[in-house]
Amino acid sequence: MNRRLFLQTAGVLAAASCWSAAWAAAPIKVAVMIPQSGPAGMFGPASRASAELAAERINARGGILGRPVELLFGDAGLPPAEAAQAALRLWKGQGAVALVGQHDSAVRGAIAGMLKGKIPFIYTPVNEGGSCAPGVYAIGETPQQQLAPVIPWLASQRQPKKWYLIGNDYVWGRNTHAAAKTYIAQTGAEIVGEEFLPFTVDNFDASLARIRDSGADAVLVSLVGGASVSFNKAFASFGLADQALRLGTLIEENTLAGMGAANARNLYSSAGYFANLETPDAKEFAEAYASRFGAQAPMMSGIAESTYEGLLALEALANQAGSLEVAAMDAASDGTRYRGPRGEVTFGGRHVAQDIYVAEVGEHGFRVLETFTSVPAGQDCKV
Repeated sequence: MNRRLFLQTAGVLAAASCWSAAWAAAPIKVAVMIPQSGPAGMFGPASRASAELAAERINARGGILGRPVELLFGDAGLPPAEAAQAALRLWKGQGAVALVGQHDSAVRGAIAGMLKGKIPFIYTPVNEGGSCAPGVYAIGETPQQQLAPVIPWLASQRQPKKWYLIGNDYVWGRNTHAAAKTYIAQTGAEIVGEEFLPFTVDNFDASLARIRDSGADAVLVSLVGGASVSFNKAFASFGLADQALRLGTLIEENTLAGMGAANARNLYSSAGYFANLETPDAKEFAEAYASRFGAQAPMMSGIAESTYEGLLALEALANQAGSLEVAAMDAASDGTRYRGPRGEVTFGGRHVAQDIYVAEVGEHGFRVLETFTSVPAGQDCKV
């Protein structure tokens, strides 16, 4: 090789090497849609902090597919169509190649419909199941996970015979009740009342009178946010806490703080995570969160923590697939595992098997009474 050709070749190789290095170091932009306004806005600060902590820890161990993670935040507290437009701007306008969403089902549907499986979408909170669209991976607790082991456990511990079901009138509440009816019937108990209320209801006197008159000794509460707070405070003031136990599948630390522990006697909650869990994984996360954000850290809850899990899920799926392409991730998703604050989580059918905890409210907040390990999601989505 003559000297001129050698120098030209060396120059091309050097340029290619620099280009490859620059590409390898280019960040993976992840859109994180969390409620920053509206009724669920109270979950926004801790959700953002959880996502930031996850990204920092992922980057400290080399990023995703060797590239650092850069978070782009959008407001999922907007009406569904507006939230989908905010997600679109992060995707098309700012170059997000994956999305992590912590928001309600209506917003999930709008975003999934807009994305059409073009980029992976990790949906993190409690959900009704059935998230079967290509590229959508739901890691939150399903009604089957929260109720299938817990209702029989309550039957063995408390022997309730008459259940009353009350929730908000949308898909999550209705699917939760449908699942609960099956498990309640298997215990030999009966349903003595059921109602679905609009999100705008803030007076529960008529409902509480019906619960009292029904003779119910157990109430399933599938109300959301402020409605749950108002209902549970009124429930206690009606003197019903001594008549009936309550089981909630969306009663977490913020909801408990709103209602007050004094109004939560005889109240149980079923979830995949509580902020005061004593497992090694949960304690390690709590210590890292407190160290990172200090005394002013936003209140942690299962809903906010799910955003942290969303980044871990994206990392695990991408590493298993060797790609962020939806087709590759779908093909590799079943059996993919990761370990986070909830313990070991395993994908199957675009949902996950995970540990479920049942807690009772005590003097110092939630007190976990029982753990059910690797509970399947009860979903039949085909990948």
